[in-house]
Amino acid sequence: MVVGAAVVGVAVSLVLTLVVGKGEGGKPVVAASSVGPTPSAAPGTVSESPSGSGTPSPSASVPPAGYEVRHDAEGFRIAVPEGWSRSTVDSSYGIAVVSYRSPDRAHRLQVYQVAEGSPDASFELYLSDQTPKPDGFQELGLTSLDDVGFTGSRLEYLAGTIGGEPDVGTWHVVDERFVAADGNIYAVASYGPDSDGRDDELGHLTTAVDWFCPPDTDCDADPGVD
Repeated sequence: MVVGAAVVGVAVSLVLTLVVGKGEGGKPVVAASSVGPTPSAAPGTVSESPSGSGTPSPSASVPPAGYEVRHDAEGFRIAVPEGWSRSTVDSSYGIAVVSYRSPDRAHRLQVYQVAEGSPDASFELYLSDQTPKPDGFQELGLTSLDDVGFTGSRLEYLAGTIGGEPDVGTWHVVDERFVAADGNIYAVASYGPDSDGRDDELGHLTTAVDWFCPPDTDCDADPGVD
């Protein structure tokens, strides 16, 4: 069994950092990154964030143009681009791993629950030698998003191939792990071709996190869109 993966039957294409059990201690060194938001509230709470920083901001009645709010069968709420399809893979920890994909499968949002005790511990495990990486893995930056009322980290990297996904050339991945309003740790990862620029992956990620509400949680300003 692949060390560091709690997702059953999922190839290295997933962000392989889930483990069954509690997390490791310690914090990784924070590297320079092209993204450096400063969230101010836990996902599922209300706060304005017009810049799309990853801070939850579902105070508006509708998501940004081109996005739709989904109340997922796993119990969470999220905003994804319109027309994206949904699939799941069973996980041995928490909710199932949920993927939303563009019609051409070149872009993906992935949502799952993290078993480690903190976002930092989760990334520490993923970046360690004991966790396999996708072919062509290149870390671009690990950024701490910790602020008053928010605990999270964001990893940005490149990968030459993603198992089970189409050949788009080099993949660009932005992966955020955070403590949500229910006190549990979740991950939202955004995948896409590096060849078309990197803003779209970050935009998909921040919109998804902005609208994320964890299962069995009564988040404020829920727009009630199914």
